[in-house]
Amino acid sequence: MTIATEPLLSVRGIEKRFGGLNALTDVSLAIGRGEIYGLIGPNGAGKTTMFNVLTGLYVPDGGAIVFDGKPLPRNKPHRVVSAGIARTFQNIRLFANMTALENVMVGRHLRTRGGVLGAVLRTRATRLEEKDTIARAHELLRYVGVERHSNTIARNLSYGDQRRLEIARALATEPKLLALDEPAAGMNPTERQALGQLIGRIRGDGVTVLLIEHDVKLVMGLCDRVAVLDYGRKIAEGVPRDVQRDPAVIAAYLGAPA
Repeated sequence: MTIATEPLLSVRGIEKRFGGLNALTDVSLAIGRGEIYGLIGPNGAGKTTMFNVLTGLYVPDGGAIVFDGKPLPRNKPHRVVSAGIARTFQNIRLFANMTALENVMVGRHLRTRGGVLGAVLRTRATRLEEKDTIARAHELLRYVGVERHSNTIARNLSYGDQRRLEIARALATEPKLLALDEPAAGMNPTERQALGQLIGRIRGDGVTVLLIEHDVKLVMGLCDRVAVLDYGRKIAEGVPRDVQRDPAVIAAYLGAPA
């Protein structure tokens, strides 16, 4: 795959400390448009901390992040989403007592224009926008394969369907970059295979994907490039076949050869 000259996301020299602990040290990444980019490493390596920095939940102690040619807002998750980065979470964060359809509609409202006055007065523009929001939510549920559960309360969905619903809600924000935090966690092999197909389809439809995942087989079979963190530092980066052979990666993450 050919990566664009100017990356969609450029991360330079990121530092993040918690008290005396260096969670991230001088981490730099560049993710090209249309790429599936994997971020792996053992537990405690800093992967989720990096995700939280990128999505505005944490403020870095040093470094710079440029997204789509502009500095990324810091400590403002809603502005990060508005800029075009949507994420899912390692621990699913759906609105448990809302239906699948309503969960996706919540994500879609970021891109709507109707305000409180329009909602109160039920203007024609507001009604048309609501109709479009419902239609788009149904479309996204169908896209991820859970439309048959559109009226099901989210907490009553199977674990795999909740994962898919969370992806649909993220896609409803019309992201340029979709950041997936352990999307295959808890899935059986059949569900993992279907997830890989869905992620490939999302990329095929023009959305760049950043993937944190413990399932090394999934990452290596799906990603264009992979970066490896260990103790908050990037120890390797490249195409999957090269990363798999890297001695530092073998020692830190994949285990020593027999």
